[in-house]
Amino acid sequence: MASRHCLRSIGCYSGRRPLSTQSTETSAPSSAHSLPPDWEESPPSLSDFAELPKDFGKNQLIETNEDFKRSLRGIIRKFPAISYAFAYGSGVFPQSDASASRITHSPHPNPPEAILKWQKGGGKMIDFVFATKFSQHFHSLNLNRHRDHYSFLGALGSGVVSHVQDAYGAGAYFNPYITVDGTMIKYGVVNFTTLQRDLSDWDTLYFAGRLHKPVKILHEEPNIRVANQRNLLSAVRCALLLLPPTFTEKQLYTTIAGLSYKGDPRMDYGSENPKKIDNIVTHQIRNFRILYHDLITSLPNVTYLDQQCFSKPDWMDDTKLDVRMSQDMDIERRGNIVRRLPKSFREKLYFLYQRKFSIPGRDFQEMLDASKDEDAQGVLKKQVGGIFDRRIAAETDLPDMVAKAVHQTVKWPATVQSAKAILTAGPARSWRYLQEKRDKAKQK
Repeated sequence: MASRHCLRSIGCYSGRRPLSTQSTETSAPSSAHSLPPDWEESPPSLSDFAELPKDFGKNQLIETNEDFKRSLRGIIRKFPAISYAFAYGSGVFPQSDASASRITHSPHPNPPEAILKWQKGGGKMIDFVFATKFSQHFHSLNLNRHRDHYSFLGALGSGVVSHVQDAYGAGAYFNPYITVDGTMIKYGVVNFTTLQRDLSDWDTLYFAGRLHKPVKILHEEPNIRVANQRNLLSAVRCALLLLPPTFTEKQLYTTIAGLSYKGDPRMDYGSENPKKIDNIVTHQIRNFRILYHDLITSLPNVTYLDQQCFSKPDWMDDTKLDVRMSQDMDIERRGNIVRRLPKSFREKLYFLYQRKFSIPGRDFQEMLDASKDEDAQGVLKKQVGGIFDRRIAAETDLPDMVAKAVHQTVKWPATVQSAKAILTAGPARSWRYLQEKRDKAKQK
């Protein structure tokens, strides 16, 4: 009950409120928009949205027009047993001013008018992620409805398909080049628990990284909304450890958007546009503000410097504006940031510094035990930086080590996920997808 009480005191996240120029964080909420300091440490188990405070996590609900949203929801209704779903990528939010004009052939056979209008007459395949409580159950139902969506693995049954999904890579199973309602889509399936764990702990950053960027959420679930709010706040903290004392708003969002691309083999081997990250941020700066602004102002160590722009009530709509920002480099505060990094990711950073400091295994294990999120009785502890966290925060190579930990988190799951596309999509479709990615990378 205590954890629910904490959540009920969390303020609004509409993304449209006036800016405060400096954030504060005390033992109790200082305003209607503040986060109680213990909400992350006591995540509840929710049965419905009524148990969340009003407007909590509404920053995640990026707007599109109603007709486009209805078309996307019409597509996901063709699939069974979905607990959470979102659409993402350049087919949903543009990544270039000129992208539509370059398209000479739409991939959509006969799309709804709303999709044609939203994509400005051109056409891009629309990417979806579906989370389901039981992977095998989803694939069993989906194979009965849509056997043609699957490669040869579908002939082996839902048990094999779900095993390939859950056991290898990042826990995703993608079917590309699928036509639904006259629209070309690619959809990935992930187990609900896998998604929730990646958002909270950053096991792979595969799904957490996709949700670091603006997406269109189409089917919601309250526990995922809470987990994703933690994920977004973790992205801000991680970016701060990578950035200098002063930086711009665009630099912050570019750092956040780039986290899940560090170590991604598609970036290393020319399968992604090298300017992709910059394009995402440049053309979605307003959506990034909606997604992150209230979270930024909830942190005690980040300040907006360009205070003259705060008098403009519509400043968030000014896409030419690049606000200057600063962060407090105090060792204690940065130690708290280290301590509040997601669990799996934080342990990778700890191991990197164990090797650097040559800490014996037994001593290091004692430190890990002392830094666990729970005490011996399983009660969650307050996440305050300890001696080891502050020692890490004092190191000048911290940005390099954080970047290395991100690379380690992303590389293997992303590599295996890309490799297993040969099985899940089939050789022909996976080769087509790779070639189209490379062609688009060369064009830009």
